[in-house]
Amino acid sequence: MKDSERYRLCKTIDCQKLSQEACSHAAQNERLPVQMAVQVLYFEQIRLRNAMNGVSGHNHLFLGSQQFPHRSGSGVGSGCISPRDNYASVRRENRELKLEVARMRMRLTDLEKDHVSMKQELVRTHHPANRLFKSFTRKLSKLHLWFRVRDLKVTGSKTGNEGRFLFQKRRRNSFS
Repeated sequence: MKDSERYRLCKTIDCQKLSQEACSHAAQNERLPVQMAVQVLYFEQIRLRNAMNGVSGHNHLFLGSQQFPHRSGSGVGSGCISPRDNYASVRRENRELKLEVARMRMRLTDLEKDHVSMKQELVRTHHPANRLFKSFTRKLSKLHLWFRVRDLKVTGSKTGNEGRFLFQKRRRNSFS
């Protein structure tokens, strides 16, 4: 079939009356003219919009043929947006939304990386401090134990009352 015959045949098809399967096939068929595919996609979009708005019934499916006329040719002079322009704007909006989603994913990934690094940094800063504090308290307790043993030896050699006084006095002046 020649392109001119295919184009004339596609002009006679009313896209509003196509079934769901026919619309899907026409939109994906590479042998059909691009204008036909755009028209099919346009009317399918309108059908979806009406379904989302709650308009039901076949008569109200496209809100009348006056609002969305079957157009042929370039569409110059009509006040309605051409399916080609609508398709292009929808594609442009779709691309912009995809880019925005990609940017948001990248930002989320960056924030997650920052969160993980901050968590690791927080863990690193707390561990050495805990270790230092624990080792300091251990050394201090050993030092305290050493002074206590030394004081007990000193107090053991002196008389009972005097030895207790020295031990208590040294304990009050400890550096803990």
